[in-house]
Amino acid sequence: MLSAHAAAPGDTVKSYPARQVAPDTWVITGPLGEPSVENQGFMNNPAWIIAGDQVIVIDPGSSVQAGRMVVKAIQKTTKLHVTTVYNTHIHGDHWLGNQAILEAWPKAVLIAHPDMIAKAKAGEAESWIKLMSNLTQGYTDGTRAEIPTVATTDGMVSKIGTRSFKIYSSNDAHSKTDNMIEVDNGVLFTGDNVLNQRIARMDDGTFSGCIKAIDRVLTLPVKVVVPGHGKPGSPAIMKAQRDYFQTPFDAVKVEYNAGKSDFEMKPDVARKLAAYQQWNGFDAALGKQISLAVLEVERQ
Repeated sequence: MLSAHAAAPGDTVKSYPARQVAPDTWVITGPLGEPSVENQGFMNNPAWIIAGDQVIVIDPGSSVQAGRMVVKAIQKTTKLHVTTVYNTHIHGDHWLGNQAILEAWPKAVLIAHPDMIAKAKAGEAESWIKLMSNLTQGYTDGTRAEIPTVATTDGMVSKIGTRSFKIYSSNDAHSKTDNMIEVDNGVLFTGDNVLNQRIARMDDGTFSGCIKAIDRVLTLPVKVVVPGHGKPGSPAIMKAQRDYFQTPFDAVKVEYNAGKSDFEMKPDVARKLAAYQQWNGFDAALGKQISLAVLEVERQ
């Protein structure tokens, strides 16, 4: 087990390999699981795209220490400067690495969903800093919230360098502050609306909203999908995630309409989810996901 400690200047999480997944596009695939002492709080999929004379980063990680690891990886692939950072949603394991990007490239512009910006300013940024510190026993201490200043709009297309980036926003999916980003080189970054072989946190979102968000992008002509967690892959990742969201939601609705409580329906819902039992976090999340689905059914 790693020993936890307050961050010293220049502290960096252990290195993970960057893999080129498409022309000019690299992804570091973080380990599955929750933030911990063992993974130093790092478990998302930071990425960057070289677009002519500049670099665009997506979700640089969970802390200044994780962000510094990402900076070093970027610098191994190019000497160009990072000019732009997209943050996919409010959950701090994806964006608290912004601090490290600005340490290296102070003029970089940070971009996110307007509700993400508002929630971060309203206190969620500090809540995530505290949570990451608690989960890593202080390893991420020293992290400062660098909140994005530029807000996206749904359907917004930005030409940055030699690449175009299109935004697909949602207000009722994984975090209710979500952006998916389509790059004109055939790559789609989904944030946590889509994961690969990992059960999604649903505390802040809705099953129906996630299904709707995925339906919007299922037919896009993309070749590579980069999920928020888990390995990048083909668009089949999106279909698998959609099927997961639909299966428990439909199962819970049937059991709820039959008059069962969340506790009583759990065995039957679990049987219908047998195909997903090997996904990371399944056993720990099942009960909560059923309860959240019940609440969503009641609201409909």
